[in-house]
Amino acid sequence: MRGAGPAPDRTRSTTSHHVRRLSVRRLASVEGGRPARERDDPAHAERARGSTEEQPSRLWHITLSVAGRSVPLTDVRRALERLADDHPFLLTSRYAEDHAEIRYWEEARDLHDAAALALRLWGEHRRTAKLPAWEIVGLEVIGRDTYQQRISEGYGPPPAHPVGVHPY
Repeated sequence: MRGAGPAPDRTRSTTSHHVRRLSVRRLASVEGGRPARERDDPAHAERARGSTEEQPSRLWHITLSVAGRSVPLTDVRRALERLADDHPFLLTSRYAEDHAEIRYWEEARDLHDAAALALRLWGEHRRTAKLPAWEIVGLEVIGRDTYQQRISEGYGPPPAHPVGVHPY
């Protein structure tokens, strides 16, 4: 009978009472980019669920882009300076009246955790740093090795500004 709900083993009956296996498509971006043989291996899944002692933190380079209604430049600068005081790992901030880009290093177990922390940064510090009511419009999270490779190949983020808060 259709509409009675999915069977727990991901099978369904057709009208001729044959059972057919439903295919499940997994996206690499959702599955952390792991090969299918690792995602589907129960032993690997058990290792992946291990304690945090087994999964040491790594450094991730974060680029967070925010934008919104225009705010006086002096207010944006002061807010980003307060954010840098609140978040000591902030490397560089570039800003204009209606957008800003923040770059910093985050320590996290994996990309998912680093992205989650980065996505919370603006909202969690908005009141204390008096940040503009802007929305996050971009996020890049890359591992340390990838960051260093990009820099060595000349494709990294522009090193035009030293550490600190700077206008565009």
